Amino acid sequence: MVAEPGGPEDQKPQSDEARSAFVPPTGVGRRTSASEDDQPTSEFAIPAGLTTEPQGAGTGSASGSASGQTSGSDTIGSAFAPPRTYSAQHSPPAFTPAHGSPMIRLTKEAPWQDRMRTMLRMPVAERPAPEPVQRPDEAGPAVPRVLDLTLRIGELLLAGGEGAEDVEAAMFAVTRSYGLDRSEPTVTFTLLSISHQPSLVDDPVTASRTVRRRGTDYTRLAAVFRLIDDITTGDVEVSLEDAYRRLAEIRRNRHPYSGWVLTLAGGGLAGAASVLVGGGALVFVVAAIGAMLGDRLAWLCAGRGLPEFYQFVVAAMPPAALGVALTLTHWSDVRPSAVITGGLFALLPGRALVAGVQDGLTGFYITAAARLLEVMYLFIGIVVGVLLVLYLGVQLGAQLNPGTRFFAPDRPVVQILASMALCLAFAILLQQDRSTVLAVTLNGAVAWVIYGAMARTGHISPVLATATAAGLVGLFGQLFARYRYTSSLPFITAAIGPLLPGSATYFGLLGMAQGNVNAGLASLSTAVATALAIAIGVNLGSEISRLFMRVPGAVGGANRRAAKRTRGF
Repeated sequence: MVAEPGGPEDQKPQSDEARSAFVPPTGVGRRTSASEDDQPTSEFAIPAGLTTEPQGAGTGSASGSASGQTSGSDTIGSAFAPPRTYSAQHSPPAFTPAHGSPMIRLTKEAPWQDRMRTMLRMPVAERPAPEPVQRPDEAGPAVPRVLDLTLRIGELLLAGGEGAEDVEAAMFAVTRSYGLDRSEPTVTFTLLSISHQPSLVDDPVTASRTVRRRGTDYTRLAAVFRLIDDITTGDVEVSLEDAYRRLAEIRRNRHPYSGWVLTLAGGGLAGAASVLVGGGALVFVVAAIGAMLGDRLAWLCAGRGLPEFYQFVVAAMPPAALGVALTLTHWSDVRPSAVITGGLFALLPGRALVAGVQDGLTGFYITAAARLLEVMYLFIGIVVGVLLVLYLGVQLGAQLNPGTRFFAPDRPVVQILASMALCLAFAILLQQDRSTVLAVTLNGAVAWVIYGAMARTGHISPVLATATAAGLVGLFGQLFARYRYTSSLPFITAAIGPLLPGSATYFGLLGMAQGNVNAGLASLSTAVATALAIAIGVNLGSEISRLFMRVPGAVGGANRRAAKRTRGF
């Protein structure tokens, strides 16, 4: 017998295996709408039953329904647009840290170098609001022209030997003065670049320039610093046309000293250095002649297009050749060592060494590595030139005895005068302005007095004495520069001339020429240590000088922020 549908048999409960787990239980009504799996919704969609306010124009709504309501998934807005509930008059209080928000004071009492360096080390969001010093036109600043002017100024500074940190500060000062606040300059050894972003939603504008030729002219460097100081000063109005005109005049200006004057200055530097290490009047003359011959040969090689390495090789040969010739003629009144040492003083790349170490200490490692590599090549050129002559002299029977390592006799007055003459000649070689020559000469004399008092009288390590004297050179040079609102290089570079390791370099080369490699390497290591002591001392003295100056920063006299480094992790 078959049961009728709907009969008692049909009312029996089914077992769990015969019923799906997804079937609603008995007594629960079935939903009429589509299931959530069949019609998925965004987790950012507005829940059912919640209405939104109509959006006006400019709120970022893409479309609206007829009733003025729209779902969140249909709304497309800018990430940089303020929220619809934001009101400038009734805005909620912003969060303030417990220690308070620092207020940055960038007063004109501090030089522009320190003000710009302070802002470069700040995050972009914490920099003060831009206040253009040079008022742009109604259409706004001409971004390409400002960036081009900035790159040309940075090129002159970097080509003149200025440190990478100061070049970046100068470039940032120019762009900020003309109203381009969101600018980020980048400096390497031969490449300058700067990027400006008008706003967070605009594409950045980037420009670059390559430094192909480098020359030493501190008069031109000082003129560029005066231009930057006028641009960053609100009391002087410098338009873009005026800045371009002044920059062109700086480029066209001739060097203050001619080539023959530089040759005579090189001879005077070598002669003063030979007297400084124990020579007499005749040694002065011979060392000066050797240095001038080397300088003329280097000029000839430069005119033929030979690289600077070969110029140093050729320039190092005449002083060494004269020293060997004096030994072969058995002149007892002349110290050949003093003659060769004086010639080396005129060739040692102290300026590039100081700049390279300074860039490394301030965090510009690429530029520092390139500059130190340049110093190494120039030093190797000097080594090759002197070694060739010394090796030839040894083969000819010249009695060059490295055991006769001399120490200058105690004649402090003569040595102080010789150090001043050396600094004066060095300043002329650097094409310094005549107004800075006296200051750098006195700075070098003070450095030599400190070195003599510590190394000769106090019997302190010569390397430590050199570092201390170089620190005072950097300190006084930085103070002189801040007083005159100019670069510190004209007050520092020539003043370190008496401290250069000329004698240690010579005896190291002589030991290697005679086959005594261990003694030669030991003496060359002393020369390298002395050179590094000079560079580190100059940088440390420059940093210490900022303790005595009013530096912009947070309220309470906080100093500039240094770059935070990882300490081994």
